[in-house]
Amino acid sequence: MLKPLAILIAIPLLLGNCNSLKFGKVKERSEISVPDSWSVPSKSYSGKVENKWLNSLNDKKLIKITNEALNNNYDLKASALLLESAKEGTIIGKSARLPFINLSGSGSRSRNNESNEEYNSNYGLTLAASWEVDLWGRLKNLDLASRENLLQAEADYKAAKLSLVANTAKSWFNLITAQQLLDLAVKTKESYVANARIIERNYKAGDQTASPLAVQFARNNVASAERNLINQKLSREEAARSLELLLGKYPSGQFGSGNELPTMKKNVPAGLPSELLLRRPDLISAAAAVRASSQRAEASMKDLLPSFSLTGRGSNSSRKLDQFILDPETIVWSAATSLAQTLFRAGSQRASARIALQQNERSIRRFSSEIFRALREVESALATEKSLAEQNKYLSTELRQAELAEKQAMRDYSEGLIRIISVLEAQRRAVASRRAMIFLKNQRLQNRIDLHLALGGSFN
Repeated sequence: MLKPLAILIAIPLLLGNCNSLKFGKVKERSEISVPDSWSVPSKSYSGKVENKWLNSLNDKKLIKITNEALNNNYDLKASALLLESAKEGTIIGKSARLPFINLSGSGSRSRNNESNEEYNSNYGLTLAASWEVDLWGRLKNLDLASRENLLQAEADYKAAKLSLVANTAKSWFNLITAQQLLDLAVKTKESYVANARIIERNYKAGDQTASPLAVQFARNNVASAERNLINQKLSREEAARSLELLLGKYPSGQFGSGNELPTMKKNVPAGLPSELLLRRPDLISAAAAVRASSQRAEASMKDLLPSFSLTGRGSNSSRKLDQFILDPETIVWSAATSLAQTLFRAGSQRASARIALQQNERSIRRFSSEIFRALREVESALATEKSLAEQNKYLSTELRQAELAEKQAMRDYSEGLIRIISVLEAQRRAVASRRAMIFLKNQRLQNRIDLHLALGGSFN
Protein backbone atom coordinates (compact mmCIF):
# COMPACT_ATOMS: atom_id res chain seq x y z
CA MET A 1 0.00 0.00 0.00
CA LEU A 2 1.19 3.49 -0.77
CA LYS A 3 1.38 6.07 1.95
CA PRO A 4 -0.84 9.06 1.04
CA LEU A 5 0.78 12.45 0.71
CA ALA A 6 -1.41 15.53 1.17
CA ILE A 7 -0.40 18.18 -1.33
CA LEU A 8 -1.74 21.71 -1.25
CA ILE A 9 -2.03 23.19 -4.70
CA ALA A 10 -2.71 26.91 -4.24
CA ILE A 11 -1.49 29.71 -1.99
CA PRO A 12 -2.71 30.98 1.45
CA LEU A 13 -5.46 33.54 1.71
CA LEU A 14 -4.26 36.99 0.79
CA LEU A 15 -6.98 39.01 2.50
CA GLY A 16 -9.15 38.43 5.52
CA ASN A 17 -10.48 41.88 6.38
CA CYS A 18 -13.94 41.17 4.96
CA ASN A 19 -14.63 38.11 7.10
CA SER A 20 -16.65 40.26 9.52
CA LEU A 21 -19.33 40.43 6.84
CA LYS A 22 -21.77 37.57 7.19
CA PHE A 23 -20.80 35.64 4.10
CA GLY A 24 -18.95 32.43 3.39
CA LYS A 25 -15.19 32.35 3.54
CA VAL A 26 -13.13 33.04 0.44
CA LYS A 27 -10.98 30.04 -0.46
CA GLU A 28 -7.71 29.75 -2.33
CA ARG A 29 -6.66 26.21 -1.52
CA SER A 30 -7.76 22.66 -2.18
CA GLU A 31 -6.43 19.84 -0.02
CA ILE A 32 -6.59 16.38 -1.51
CA SER A 33 -4.81 13.12 -0.76
CA VAL A 34 -2.75 11.57 -3.55
CA PRO A 35 -0.06 8.87 -3.56
CA ASP A 36 3.56 9.91 -3.76
CA SER A 37 4.03 7.36 -6.56
CA TRP A 38 1.71 5.42 -8.85
CA SER A 39 0.03 2.12 -8.00
CA VAL A 40 1.14 0.28 -11.14
CA PRO A 41 4.88 -0.44 -10.91
CA SER A 42 6.97 0.22 -14.00
CA LYS A 43 10.08 -1.60 -15.11
CA SER A 44 13.37 -0.31 -13.81
CA TYR A 45 14.94 2.29 -16.00
CA SER A 46 18.58 3.21 -16.26
CA GLY A 47 19.94 6.20 -18.08
CA LYS A 48 18.86 9.77 -18.54
CA VAL A 49 15.31 10.47 -19.60
CA GLU A 50 14.93 12.86 -22.52
CA ASN A 51 13.61 16.30 -21.72
CA LYS A 52 11.84 16.35 -25.08
CA TRP A 53 9.39 13.48 -24.84
CA LEU A 54 8.84 13.41 -28.59
CA ASN A 55 12.39 12.14 -29.01
CA SER A 56 11.55 9.03 -26.99
CA LEU A 57 9.06 8.02 -29.69
CA ASN A 58 12.01 7.41 -32.02
CA ASP A 59 10.61 9.08 -35.14
CA LYS A 60 12.68 11.92 -36.62
CA LYS A 61 10.06 12.92 -39.17
CA LEU A 62 7.54 13.40 -36.38
CA ILE A 63 9.55 16.34 -35.00
CA LYS A 64 9.29 18.13 -38.33
CA ILE A 65 5.57 17.46 -38.61
CA THR A 66 4.78 18.71 -35.11
CA ASN A 67 6.73 21.91 -35.76
CA GLU A 68 4.65 22.42 -38.88
CA ALA A 69 1.48 21.98 -36.84
CA LEU A 70 2.64 24.50 -34.23
CA ASN A 71 3.29 27.05 -36.97
CA ASN A 72 0.15 26.54 -39.04
CA ASN A 73 -2.67 25.20 -36.87
CA TYR A 74 -5.60 27.62 -36.87
CA ASP A 75 -7.01 26.58 -33.50
CA LEU A 76 -3.66 27.31 -31.88
CA LYS A 77 -3.60 30.73 -33.53
CA ALA A 78 -7.04 31.41 -32.08
CA SER A 79 -5.75 30.42 -28.63
CA ALA A 80 -2.88 32.86 -29.08
CA LEU A 81 -5.39 35.67 -29.64
CA LEU A 82 -7.12 34.77 -26.38
CA LEU A 83 -3.76 35.11 -24.67
CA GLU A 84 -3.28 38.55 -26.18
CA SER A 85 -6.73 39.58 -24.95
CA ALA A 86 -5.81 38.47 -21.43
CA LYS A 87 -2.69 40.64 -21.60
CA GLU A 88 -4.84 43.62 -22.50
CA GLY A 89 -7.06 42.78 -19.54
CA THR A 90 -4.17 43.31 -17.14
CA ILE A 91 -3.77 46.83 -18.52
CA ILE A 92 -7.43 47.53 -17.77
CA GLY A 93 -7.07 46.16 -14.25
CA LYS A 94 -3.99 48.25 -13.58
CA SER A 95 -5.45 51.44 -15.03
CA ALA A 96 -8.42 51.29 -12.64
CA ARG A 97 -6.04 52.02 -9.76
CA LEU A 98 -4.63 55.14 -11.43
CA PRO A 99 -6.11 58.66 -11.65
CA PHE A 100 -8.43 59.48 -14.53
CA ILE A 101 -7.61 62.74 -16.31
CA ASN A 102 -9.79 64.32 -18.96
CA LEU A 103 -9.05 67.40 -21.03
CA SER A 104 -11.81 69.05 -23.05
CA GLY A 105 -12.00 72.25 -25.04
CA SER A 106 -14.80 74.30 -26.53
CA GLY A 107 -15.18 77.26 -28.82
CA SER A 108 -18.05 79.38 -30.10
CA ARG A 109 -18.53 82.41 -32.32
CA SER A 110 -21.67 84.51 -32.67
CA ARG A 111 -22.67 87.64 -34.59
CA ASN A 112 -23.87 90.76 -32.86
CA ASN A 113 -27.48 91.52 -33.79
CA GLU A 114 -26.87 95.28 -33.76
CA SER A 115 -23.88 95.12 -36.04
CA ASN A 116 -23.49 92.42 -38.60
CA GLU A 117 -19.78 93.14 -38.80
CA GLU A 118 -18.96 92.33 -35.15
CA TYR A 119 -18.49 88.79 -33.83
CA ASN A 120 -18.32 87.53 -30.27
CA SER A 121 -15.83 84.69 -29.72
CA ASN A 122 -15.56 82.51 -26.64
CA TYR A 123 -13.01 79.73 -26.03
CA GLY A 124 -12.91 77.40 -23.08
CA LEU A 125 -10.55 74.73 -21.76
CA THR A 126 -11.40 72.32 -18.95
CA LEU A 127 -9.09 69.91 -17.14
CA ALA A 128 -10.79 67.38 -14.88
CA ALA A 129 -9.20 64.62 -12.81
CA SER A 130 -10.64 61.95 -10.56
CA TRP A 131 -9.08 59.18 -8.50
CA GLU A 132 -10.82 56.52 -6.47
CA VAL A 133 -8.91 56.01 -3.24
CA ASP A 134 -8.51 52.25 -2.79
CA LEU A 135 -9.05 52.28 0.97
CA TRP A 136 -10.23 48.67 1.21
CA GLY A 137 -8.07 47.16 -1.52
CA ARG A 138 -10.99 46.41 -3.86
CA LEU A 139 -9.23 47.74 -6.94
CA LYS A 140 -6.12 45.84 -5.96
CA ASN A 141 -8.17 42.64 -5.81
CA LEU A 142 -9.53 43.26 -9.30
CA ASP A 143 -6.04 44.03 -10.56
CA LEU A 144 -4.71 40.79 -9.07
CA ALA A 145 -7.65 38.90 -10.58
CA SER A 146 -6.76 40.19 -14.04
CA ARG A 147 -3.18 39.05 -13.53
CA GLU A 148 -4.37 35.60 -12.52
CA ASN A 149 -6.53 35.57 -15.64
CA LEU A 150 -3.36 36.21 -17.63
CA LEU A 151 -1.62 33.29 -15.92
CA GLN A 152 -4.67 31.18 -16.69
CA ALA A 153 -4.61 32.21 -20.36
CA GLU A 154 -0.89 31.46 -20.58
CA ALA A 155 -1.48 28.00 -19.11
CA ASP A 156 -4.40 27.42 -21.48
CA TYR A 157 -2.18 28.33 -24.41
CA LYS A 158 0.51 25.92 -23.23
CA ALA A 159 -2.15 23.25 -22.81
CA ALA A 160 -3.34 23.90 -26.35
CA LYS A 161 0.21 23.52 -27.66
CA LEU A 162 0.79 20.30 -25.72
CA SER A 163 -2.53 18.90 -26.90
CA LEU A 164 -1.77 19.86 -30.50
CA VAL A 165 1.63 18.16 -30.40
CA ALA A 166 0.10 15.03 -28.88
CA ASN A 167 -2.78 14.91 -31.37
CA THR A 168 -0.39 15.48 -34.26
CA ALA A 169 1.80 12.60 -33.10
CA LYS A 170 -1.20 10.33 -32.66
CA SER A 171 -2.58 11.27 -36.08
CA TRP A 172 0.82 10.65 -37.67
CA PHE A 173 1.02 7.16 -36.20
CA ASN A 174 -2.60 6.51 -37.18
CA LEU A 175 -1.67 7.41 -40.74
CA ILE A 176 1.30 5.04 -40.74
CA THR A 177 -0.94 2.34 -39.30
CA ALA A 178 -3.55 2.92 -42.00
CA GLN A 179 -0.84 2.75 -44.66
CA GLN A 180 0.54 -0.51 -43.27
CA LEU A 181 -2.93 -2.02 -43.12
CA LEU A 182 -3.51 -0.91 -46.71
CA ASP A 183 -0.25 -2.53 -47.82
CA LEU A 184 -1.23 -5.69 -45.98
CA ALA A 185 -4.66 -5.63 -47.62
CA VAL A 186 -3.06 -5.39 -51.07
CA LYS A 187 -0.73 -8.33 -50.38
CA THR A 188 -3.55 -10.37 -48.85
CA LYS A 189 -5.78 -9.82 -51.85
CA GLU A 190 -3.01 -10.79 -54.25
CA SER A 191 -2.32 -13.94 -52.25
CA TYR A 192 -6.00 -14.91 -52.09
CA VAL A 193 -6.48 -14.31 -55.82
CA ALA A 194 -3.48 -16.51 -56.62
CA ASN A 195 -4.76 -19.23 -54.29
CA ALA A 196 -8.23 -19.09 -55.84
CA ARG A 197 -6.79 -19.57 -59.32
CA ILE A 198 -4.78 -22.58 -58.20
CA ILE A 199 -7.73 -24.15 -56.41
CA GLU A 200 -10.10 -23.65 -59.34
CA ARG A 201 -7.52 -25.02 -61.78
CA ASN A 202 -6.92 -28.07 -59.62
CA TYR A 203 -10.62 -28.61 -59.15
CA LYS A 204 -11.22 -28.51 -62.89
CA ALA A 205 -8.31 -30.89 -63.35
CA GLY A 206 -9.95 -33.38 -61.00
CA ASP A 207 -7.60 -32.96 -58.07
CA GLN A 208 -9.21 -34.70 -55.11
CA THR A 209 -7.74 -32.19 -52.63
CA ALA A 210 -9.69 -29.38 -54.34
CA SER A 211 -13.36 -29.80 -53.47
CA PRO A 212 -16.31 -27.54 -54.35
CA LEU A 213 -16.21 -26.32 -50.74
CA ALA A 214 -12.57 -25.31 -51.18
CA VAL A 215 -13.46 -23.35 -54.30
CA GLN A 216 -16.24 -21.55 -52.43
CA PHE A 217 -13.93 -20.74 -49.53
CA ALA A 218 -11.31 -19.38 -51.92
CA ARG A 219 -13.82 -17.17 -53.70
CA ASN A 220 -15.15 -16.00 -50.33
CA ASN A 221 -11.62 -15.00 -49.29
CA VAL A 222 -11.12 -13.02 -52.50
CA ALA A 223 -14.39 -11.12 -52.08
CA SER A 224 -13.58 -10.41 -48.44
CA ALA A 225 -10.10 -9.19 -49.38
CA GLU A 226 -11.55 -6.90 -52.07
CA ARG A 227 -14.00 -5.40 -49.60
CA ASN A 228 -11.30 -4.94 -46.97
CA LEU A 229 -9.02 -3.27 -49.51
CA ILE A 230 -11.69 -0.70 -50.40
CA ASN A 231 -12.31 -0.03 -46.72
CA GLN A 232 -8.60 0.37 -45.99
CA LYS A 233 -8.20 2.88 -48.81
CA LEU A 234 -10.92 5.00 -47.24
CA SER A 235 -9.39 4.62 -43.77
CA ARG A 236 -6.03 5.72 -45.10
CA GLU A 237 -7.55 8.82 -46.71
CA GLU A 238 -9.44 9.73 -43.53
CA ALA A 239 -6.30 9.35 -41.43
CA ALA A 240 -4.46 11.65 -43.82
CA ARG A 241 -7.27 14.22 -43.67
CA SER A 242 -7.18 14.25 -39.88
CA LEU A 243 -3.46 14.99 -39.94
CA GLU A 244 -3.78 17.58 -42.70
CA LEU A 245 -6.40 19.42 -40.66
CA LEU A 246 -4.01 19.68 -37.71
CA LEU A 247 -1.27 20.93 -40.03
CA GLY A 248 -3.47 23.69 -41.42
CA LYS A 249 -3.54 22.06 -44.86
CA TYR A 250 -6.39 21.35 -47.24
CA PRO A 251 -7.82 17.93 -46.25
CA SER A 252 -7.13 16.20 -49.55
CA GLY A 253 -6.37 12.84 -47.97
CA GLN A 254 -3.13 12.55 -49.95
CA PHE A 255 -0.58 13.33 -47.23
CA GLY A 256 2.39 10.98 -47.42
CA SER A 257 3.10 8.63 -44.54
CA GLY A 258 6.04 6.74 -43.14
CA ASN A 259 6.58 3.09 -43.95
CA GLU A 260 6.99 1.62 -40.48
CA LEU A 261 5.75 2.39 -37.00
CA PRO A 262 8.71 3.22 -34.77
CA THR A 263 9.74 0.98 -31.91
CA MET A 264 10.08 2.71 -28.57
CA LYS A 265 13.47 1.93 -27.07
CA LYS A 266 12.84 3.30 -23.59
CA ASN A 267 10.64 1.90 -20.86
CA VAL A 268 8.64 4.00 -18.43
CA PRO A 269 10.87 4.69 -15.41
CA ALA A 270 9.83 3.20 -12.09
CA GLY A 271 8.44 5.35 -9.31
CA LEU A 272 7.16 8.38 -11.20
CA PRO A 273 6.46 11.06 -8.56
CA SER A 274 2.94 12.46 -8.41
CA GLU A 275 4.44 15.96 -8.21
CA LEU A 276 4.92 15.75 -11.99
CA LEU A 277 1.24 16.63 -12.22
CA LEU A 278 1.98 20.11 -10.91
CA ARG A 279 3.39 21.11 -14.29
CA ARG A 280 0.26 20.11 -16.23
CA PRO A 281 -0.95 23.28 -17.96
CA ASP A 282 -4.61 22.49 -17.36
CA LEU A 283 -4.02 22.16 -13.61
CA ILE A 284 -1.99 25.36 -13.58
CA SER A 285 -4.89 27.04 -15.37
CA ALA A 286 -7.42 25.64 -12.89
CA ALA A 287 -5.30 26.84 -9.94
CA ALA A 288 -5.08 30.32 -11.47
CA ALA A 289 -8.86 30.30 -11.92
CA VAL A 290 -9.25 29.56 -8.20
CA ARG A 291 -7.00 32.45 -7.24
CA ALA A 292 -8.75 34.80 -9.67
CA SER A 293 -12.16 33.86 -8.30
CA SER A 294 -10.98 34.44 -4.74
CA GLN A 295 -9.77 37.93 -5.66
CA ARG A 296 -13.09 38.74 -7.31
CA ALA A 297 -14.98 37.43 -4.29
CA GLU A 298 -12.91 39.69 -2.03
CA ALA A 299 -13.56 42.66 -4.32
CA SER A 300 -17.28 41.91 -4.44
CA MET A 301 -17.56 41.92 -0.64
CA LYS A 302 -15.55 45.13 -0.38
CA ASP A 303 -17.92 46.70 -2.86
CA LEU A 304 -20.42 46.85 0.01
CA LEU A 305 -18.19 49.36 1.80
CA PRO A 306 -18.19 53.11 1.01
CA SER A 307 -15.94 54.25 -1.80
CA PHE A 308 -14.07 57.53 -1.72
CA SER A 309 -12.93 59.56 -4.70
CA LEU A 310 -10.79 62.65 -5.09
CA THR A 311 -11.85 64.93 -7.91
CA GLY A 312 -10.38 68.12 -9.29
CA ARG A 313 -11.48 70.45 -11.96
CA GLY A 314 -9.86 73.48 -13.59
CA SER A 315 -11.41 75.53 -16.32
CA ASN A 316 -11.05 78.88 -18.06
CA SER A 317 -13.25 80.59 -20.55
CA SER A 318 -10.57 83.07 -21.61
CA ARG A 319 -7.41 82.59 -23.61
CA LYS A 320 -5.40 81.70 -20.49
CA LEU A 321 -5.84 78.45 -18.59
CA ASP A 322 -6.22 78.87 -14.83
CA GLN A 323 -4.00 76.91 -12.52
CA PHE A 324 -5.38 73.46 -11.73
CA ILE A 325 -6.82 73.42 -8.18
CA LEU A 326 -8.29 70.52 -6.19
CA ASP A 327 -11.63 71.39 -4.65
CA PRO A 328 -11.93 69.87 -1.13
CA GLU A 329 -15.72 70.12 -1.20
CA THR A 330 -15.79 67.74 -4.14
CA ILE A 331 -14.19 65.02 -2.04
CA VAL A 332 -16.93 65.24 0.55
CA TRP A 333 -19.64 65.20 -2.07
CA SER A 334 -18.20 62.15 -3.79
CA ALA A 335 -17.91 60.16 -0.54
CA ALA A 336 -21.44 61.01 0.49
CA THR A 337 -22.85 60.00 -2.86
CA SER A 338 -21.01 56.67 -2.80
CA LEU A 339 -22.29 55.86 0.68
CA ALA A 340 -25.85 56.63 -0.31
CA GLN A 341 -25.62 54.36 -3.34
CA THR A 342 -24.23 51.53 -1.20
CA LEU A 343 -27.17 51.71 1.21
CA PHE A 344 -29.71 51.98 -1.57
CA ARG A 345 -28.26 49.11 -3.65
CA ALA A 346 -27.29 46.89 -0.73
CA GLY A 347 -29.65 44.10 -1.74
CA SER A 348 -28.19 43.65 -5.22
CA GLN A 349 -24.63 44.17 -4.06
CA ARG A 350 -24.93 41.59 -1.30
CA ALA A 351 -26.41 39.16 -3.82
CA SER A 352 -23.47 39.85 -6.14
CA ALA A 353 -21.09 39.15 -3.27
CA ARG A 354 -22.78 35.83 -2.55
CA ILE A 355 -22.63 34.90 -6.24
CA ALA A 356 -18.91 35.69 -6.29
CA LEU A 357 -18.36 33.45 -3.27
CA GLN A 358 -20.33 30.66 -4.93
CA GLN A 359 -18.22 31.03 -8.05
CA ASN A 360 -15.12 30.81 -5.87
CA GLU A 361 -16.42 27.61 -4.28
CA ARG A 362 -17.28 26.21 -7.70
CA SER A 363 -13.75 26.88 -8.96
CA ILE A 364 -12.41 24.95 -5.95
CA ARG A 365 -14.65 21.99 -6.76
CA ARG A 366 -13.64 22.07 -10.40
CA PHE A 367 -9.99 22.21 -9.46
CA SER A 368 -10.35 19.18 -7.19
CA SER A 369 -12.15 17.35 -9.99
CA GLU A 370 -9.36 18.22 -12.41
CA ILE A 371 -6.78 16.82 -9.98
CA PHE A 372 -8.55 13.47 -9.69
CA ARG A 373 -9.15 13.33 -13.43
CA ALA A 374 -5.43 13.85 -13.98
CA LEU A 375 -4.63 11.10 -11.47
CA ARG A 376 -6.99 8.73 -13.23
CA GLU A 377 -5.43 9.49 -16.62
CA VAL A 378 -1.94 8.71 -15.32
CA GLU A 379 -3.00 5.53 -13.53
CA SER A 380 -4.93 4.33 -16.60
CA ALA A 381 -2.04 5.06 -18.94
CA LEU A 382 0.42 3.21 -16.69
CA ALA A 383 -1.92 0.22 -16.38
CA THR A 384 -2.47 0.18 -20.14
CA GLU A 385 1.29 0.41 -20.72
CA LYS A 386 1.82 -2.72 -18.65
CA SER A 387 -1.09 -4.58 -20.25
CA LEU A 388 -0.03 -3.79 -23.82
CA ALA A 389 3.54 -4.87 -23.10
CA GLU A 390 2.28 -8.25 -21.87
CA GLN A 391 -0.04 -8.57 -24.87
CA ASN A 392 2.86 -7.79 -27.18
CA LYS A 393 4.83 -10.70 -25.73
CA TYR A 394 2.07 -13.20 -26.47
CA LEU A 395 1.11 -11.67 -29.79
CA SER A 396 4.72 -11.98 -30.95
CA THR A 397 4.53 -15.70 -30.21
CA GLU A 398 1.13 -15.91 -31.90
CA LEU A 399 2.41 -14.20 -35.04
CA ARG A 400 5.56 -16.29 -35.20
CA GLN A 401 3.59 -19.54 -34.88
CA ALA A 402 0.98 -18.40 -37.40
CA GLU A 403 3.64 -17.64 -40.01
CA LEU A 404 5.35 -20.98 -39.36
CA ALA A 405 2.00 -22.75 -39.68
CA GLU A 406 1.31 -20.94 -42.95
CA LYS A 407 4.60 -22.10 -44.44
CA GLN A 408 4.12 -25.64 -43.14
CA ALA A 409 0.61 -25.82 -44.57
CA MET A 410 1.91 -24.86 -48.01
CA ARG A 411 4.56 -27.57 -47.83
CA ASP A 412 2.09 -30.21 -46.64
CA TYR A 413 -0.38 -29.27 -49.37
CA SER A 414 2.26 -29.46 -52.08
CA GLU A 415 3.06 -32.98 -50.84
CA GLY A 416 -0.61 -33.95 -50.81
CA LEU A 417 -0.77 -34.41 -47.04
CA ILE A 418 -3.59 -31.95 -46.35
CA ARG A 419 -6.50 -30.36 -48.14
CA ILE A 420 -6.46 -26.80 -49.43
CA ILE A 421 -8.98 -25.75 -46.77
CA SER A 422 -6.27 -26.21 -44.13
CA VAL A 423 -3.99 -23.94 -46.15
CA LEU A 424 -6.67 -21.26 -46.37
CA GLU A 425 -7.24 -21.42 -42.63
CA ALA A 426 -3.50 -21.09 -41.94
CA GLN A 427 -3.31 -18.08 -44.23
CA ARG A 428 -6.33 -16.48 -42.57
CA ARG A 429 -4.76 -16.84 -39.14
CA ALA A 430 -1.45 -15.41 -40.32
CA VAL A 431 -3.16 -12.38 -41.84
CA ALA A 432 -5.19 -11.83 -38.67
CA SER A 433 -2.03 -11.98 -36.54
CA ARG A 434 -0.22 -9.51 -38.80
CA ARG A 435 -3.13 -7.08 -38.55
CA ALA A 436 -3.25 -7.49 -34.79
CA MET A 437 0.46 -6.73 -34.50
CA ILE A 438 0.09 -3.52 -36.51
CA PHE A 439 -2.82 -2.43 -34.32
CA LEU A 440 -0.97 -3.30 -31.11
CA LYS A 441 2.16 -1.37 -32.06
CA ASN A 442 0.01 1.67 -32.75
CA GLN A 443 -1.87 1.18 -29.48
CA ARG A 444 1.39 1.22 -27.55
CA LEU A 445 2.48 4.43 -29.24
CA GLN A 446 -0.91 6.05 -28.69
CA ASN A 447 -0.90 5.11 -25.02
CA ARG A 448 2.65 6.37 -24.50
CA ILE A 449 1.56 9.71 -25.94
CA ASP A 450 -1.44 9.71 -23.59
CA LEU A 451 0.92 9.07 -20.67
CA HIS A 452 3.13 12.01 -21.60
CA LEU A 453 0.02 14.14 -22.05
CA ALA A 454 -1.27 13.07 -18.63
CA LEU A 455 2.07 13.92 -17.02
CA GLY A 456 2.34 17.22 -18.85
CA GLY A 457 5.64 16.32 -20.53
CA SER A 458 8.56 13.95 -20.13
CA PHE A 459 9.24 11.60 -17.23
CA ASN A 460 11.60 13.91 -15.32
